[in-house]
Amino acid sequence: MNSKTLLFKSALALSIVLTLNAGPAEAKPITIAEQGSFTVGGTYKEKPGTFSQENFIAEDGQRAYGDFAYVEYQKPVKAKKLPLIFQHGGAQSKRTWESGPDGREGFNTLFVRAGYSVYLVDQPRSGESNLSTEAVTPDTPWASNPMYGDKTLYVLSRIGHYDAAGNPVPNAQFPAGEKNYQAFQQSWTIGSGPLDNDLNASVLAELVDQQKDGAVLVTHSMGGTIGWRTAIRSDKVKGIISYEPGGTPFIFPETEMPKITDARFKALSASAKGVPMEDFLKLTKMPIVLYYGDYIKIGSENVGEDKWGTEFAVARQFVDAVNRHGGDATLIHLPEIGIKGNSHFLMQEKNNTEIMKLTLDWLKKKGLDK
Repeated sequence: MNSKTLLFKSALALSIVLTLNAGPAEAKPITIAEQGSFTVGGTYKEKPGTFSQENFIAEDGQRAYGDFAYVEYQKPVKAKKLPLIFQHGGAQSKRTWESGPDGREGFNTLFVRAGYSVYLVDQPRSGESNLSTEAVTPDTPWASNPMYGDKTLYVLSRIGHYDAAGNPVPNAQFPAGEKNYQAFQQSWTIGSGPLDNDLNASVLAELVDQQKDGAVLVTHSMGGTIGWRTAIRSDKVKGIISYEPGGTPFIFPETEMPKITDARFKALSASAKGVPMEDFLKLTKMPIVLYYGDYIKIGSENVGEDKWGTEFAVARQFVDAVNRHGGDATLIHLPEIGIKGNSHFLMQEKNNTEIMKLTLDWLKKKGLDK
């Protein structure tokens, strides 16, 4: 390598670092080659009969459409070969990956700046995909009780805790203040039908299969199981980045189910789903990385810390199982590498560029940055 080439590469690397650490006002404009939106999958149910204008509100002869995913995408100029497809978690939407509560730049554009095409997905029956062929069930707590989305989900997500007067006290990385608290609480979404992770995975696999060279999946929380199931359905998944997977089952060989430690409130405990070994081995064909934040402790008086303690324990067993069968899975607990104070929504917090840089390094290490 000659001196001019070395100087150019050094300058390019410095430019990327400066861009990732710049605030919204300092960031350079993003040059987009293509952007748009579309739907993937979907079906309908039809009521027998004949539609009549005299009784135009009757069900006869009409269809209920739904069960598709809504996708919004941006492709930068000279995009890298593999796009990143972002799958949100439960009671959320693609907003998970957009601007944080305090307006800081989100992963959707940060990764575009780094050269990746970004696809944001609203899974079936959520967000802008909120049409369902099945009616919402009464046991969906955030549908039957609007108050459920306040303190309950704040604590379960380890955003923080509450003082004796009932005021929210955020963790070290979540932006403080009532304005940011309210902005976060306004990010929840009520599903329009029952949660069906096999449906979600089938639709996501259809999106992956549409990509010429495949794609890397980026999942969060309850979306973790959707990522595992998608990789079983499509051989075009080239890698999986999972931020705090949990709340839905981890995947294991049906003959090697994990030991699960119950949370203080048993319903919050981690869960696992057994699959045939042939299916599980598909998870060994691509690199996988799991990231977990701070405030995770089995037995904690904070129900969120306790819940994610049991999820984290099963995540370790999941990684061990993948690697035991010849795969390449890594679990990164941020406090163990000196990154402290992050909640379940680490992608929206004050150090989100630092979290994103870790992921860029992983993508490079695994050869997924070409």
